[in-house]
Amino acid sequence: MKNIYPIIIFLICFLPLNAQVEFYVSPTGNHTNSGAKNQPFASLIEARDAIRHHKETSKKNQSYTVIIQDGHYSMMEPLELGPQDSGKEKFPVIYKAEKGAKPIFSGGKIIDGFTVNSNGIWEVKIPESVYYNWRFDQLYVNHKRATLARTPNKGFIELDTVTQNIWKQGQGKVADKAEQKLFFDKEAFESLSGITAENMGQVRFKAYHKWDYTLRYIDAINKDSLSITTSGKGMKPWNPLKKGRRVVFENYKAALDAPGEWFLSEEGILYYMPKAGKTPENSTVIVPVLEQLVAVKGNASEGNYVEYIHFEGLSFEYCHYRIPATGSEPNQAAAVLNAAINVEGARNITFSNGEISKIGQHALWFGKGVSHSIVENSYMHNLGGGGVYLGGFKASNSKKALGGKEHTHHITVNNNIIQTGGQEFPAAVGVWVGHSSDSNIMHNDIGNFYYTGISVGWVWGYKPSLAKRNRIAYNHIHHIGWDLLSDMAAIYTLGASEGTVVENNLIHHIHSYSYGGWGMYADEGSSGIVFRNNLVYNTKTGGFQENYGKENIVKNNILAFAKKYQMQCTIAEEHKSFTFTHNIVLFNEGMVAKGAWDDVIAEIDYNIYWNTNGNEYDFNKHSFRNWRKKGFDKHSFLIDPKFKNPLQADFHFKSKKNYKKINFIPFNYSEAGVVGDKYWKQKAKLSNSIIESFDLAVQKNIIENPKRG
Repeated sequence: MKNIYPIIIFLICFLPLNAQVEFYVSPTGNHTNSGAKNQPFASLIEARDAIRHHKETSKKNQSYTVIIQDGHYSMMEPLELGPQDSGKEKFPVIYKAEKGAKPIFSGGKIIDGFTVNSNGIWEVKIPESVYYNWRFDQLYVNHKRATLARTPNKGFIELDTVTQNIWKQGQGKVADKAEQKLFFDKEAFESLSGITAENMGQVRFKAYHKWDYTLRYIDAINKDSLSITTSGKGMKPWNPLKKGRRVVFENYKAALDAPGEWFLSEEGILYYMPKAGKTPENSTVIVPVLEQLVAVKGNASEGNYVEYIHFEGLSFEYCHYRIPATGSEPNQAAAVLNAAINVEGARNITFSNGEISKIGQHALWFGKGVSHSIVENSYMHNLGGGGVYLGGFKASNSKKALGGKEHTHHITVNNNIIQTGGQEFPAAVGVWVGHSSDSNIMHNDIGNFYYTGISVGWVWGYKPSLAKRNRIAYNHIHHIGWDLLSDMAAIYTLGASEGTVVENNLIHHIHSYSYGGWGMYADEGSSGIVFRNNLVYNTKTGGFQENYGKENIVKNNILAFAKKYQMQCTIAEEHKSFTFTHNIVLFNEGMVAKGAWDDVIAEIDYNIYWNTNGNEYDFNKHSFRNWRKKGFDKHSFLIDPKFKNPLQADFHFKSKKNYKKINFIPFNYSEAGVVGDKYWKQKAKLSNSIIESFDLAVQKNIIENPKRG
């Protein structure tokens, strides 16, 4: 890199010191070049260093633009930006694609040299794995995520019983160290017969339990007792592994028995079983190498921020998430993962018109001490974790965080497509708002996740929360949950969130494995939240659910066609829990209301309820007449709201007459979702294969487990 500095200094001498400074980057560039258009650099890092040296020499306020030409860039290391790389409000630093270009930055490595063995399996010895013990946990073939060899290939093995031996309790409810034994019936245990002592150290299991997911290595296989032994933290008392929980075993050679599966042996040999018609010659195999692609890091506590840096039109792909030696203990929303692009201690950072894909973790995290920053018009897909995460998940230093420099606030997440997430960690969410306030989550399309679309708040109960005044508006959230996890929703809230508004969202096709599968879910301690003008339809367990909370407002929503119950509340308290007014509830199966309604303190009135299949109205085992005697719905009606074609998702009105009886105000739900040209809106549509697979999974879940929920 030393050879570049004289060239940069020479170039500076001929630049007007009050002009915008431009540097160019090209796949055909060279680190010895000047960065001029006809002498481009080869990487973002070279451009960053050129800006640093130009700043040191010019000593003037100038804006800097790095123009990146079309093509593919292999990243040898992450792009790291610190306070010295900042711009200013009128003189920003911009990294942008050249007009008409789509530069792609990859943290992956192409693997070639495969041979095909007598079983039709591809194999290649990877020198770095042989000599340096390089391991990887994700693999992509023809730009699609391959499946790590697993048993069973489809479905799950059910646990019989689980025992636990606590080694060290520690101070919390969850033991610091413990050993668990997982028992199976004889038929299920047969599937582990291919595991040998030689590959025991690689084998791990994934367990799916309620809203959580556990990934662990196994310590021993006990053939006599039909059990495995594993160790790590103690099980969470409120959500342990137990009988009936579902398990998958992976990462051993005997499990490599289905097209699309891969396995890396301890000897450094990569095996892949190809899909039909694929050969090493017509396929591209890529291993993600870098564990982070971009790191923007300042120090908010010391007031040393990174500021005014903009990324425009850049694509990032192939980022590795290394499974720790301890595995991955259950954590809600997969909040302990890192992100491919991480921002901390920064202000006025923008990511626009970009793409993040084929990664093992979350896409983008605006972490502690970030404010007034934006991600917009970006496409995030094929994600091992979630999409955009805001704020921190720990508030141990609450005095410092409340209004302090490390508090995350005023973030805009606007007009993004965030789809097909949770591929490695199914508890991840599309947009997660932890200890963050005053943010706008608007006009995003979020689909094909296994847990939740948007999650807001990170305090259970009524402890002090930093998630205030967030606005969740005009998002299209759909095809969430499948039949994998439970206790989930399209929009999920936690804790005191005074000033938070959830409005004008379009929500549909929300399903869960067992209980849960709500459209809007106000969980433990959710308080001061307004839910209004939302259309929610085709959910499993209800359009709205409140576990327990305080003074929430549910107003002017359309809740339609939940399979189990249309609305739920779980726990009654001695204060007013919520107001439920001016809503339209439409259904053709299940109960109207289920839960703690007999004891809850709530204002419920001026609503329309309509059963399109007849006269059955079950209000928590009360008739509508007896429901009214409890003080609810004194001015509500059992009448047809006169939608045009609700079974075909047309919730426009044929007539004003009935909805005017409850002072319902129609809203334009077609405004939800991404905005822009036809290409962007078309891109937001899930493929027919995903939609059909979702519908099949829902039907299978309902048929096989009609009482589950």
